[in-house]
Amino acid sequence: MDVYSWFRRSLSRTTRTTTTAQPSPKDDELLYGVTDQLLDFIKSFSIDTFRNFSLQDEEDGDTPENVRKDLSDWQQRHALLVLSKVKELSQMRFKLCPRHLKEHQFWTIYFALVKGFVTKYELHAIQMDKLKQMRTENENTQDVAACEVEMSEAKQTTDVSPTISEEHN
Repeated sequence: MDVYSWFRRSLSRTTRTTTTAQPSPKDDELLYGVTDQLLDFIKSFSIDTFRNFSLQDEEDGDTPENVRKDLSDWQQRHALLVLSKVKELSQMRFKLCPRHLKEHQFWTIYFALVKGFVTKYELHAIQMDKLKQMRTENENTQDVAACEVEMSEAKQTTDVSPTISEEHN
């Protein structure tokens, strides 16, 4: 078998495994913590659950915790999945926002209520992002180190060249 055939076979195997390795919608739901237990818990929510939830007064700007924080990428994806799976939550959100609650208040309450169900999934996603970032930084560092070695080797050869030519003169 020649190299070209081997490379073509390897490439076709890689392509097959990559196309089949894409996460299914169920895998995506599990990645974002959308489990049957969570969905059942969310279905128990009522409008009063959100109206009666005690949020710190947002007008009190003395503490930095009261600064409005947008949802993380993970929370946004989780919220979209949950809204698509639990129509009751989507309807509640429509009734509550913006008449009774601001959008960010609604999601602050939601994530406070489901914290026990989703924390481990969110932490896992944060850990995976950090690992990915570290891997990328490591690859970039190796690339820089390789360039530095090549540059230092090139510099050594240029430093040596004039010395050799001077000796011949």
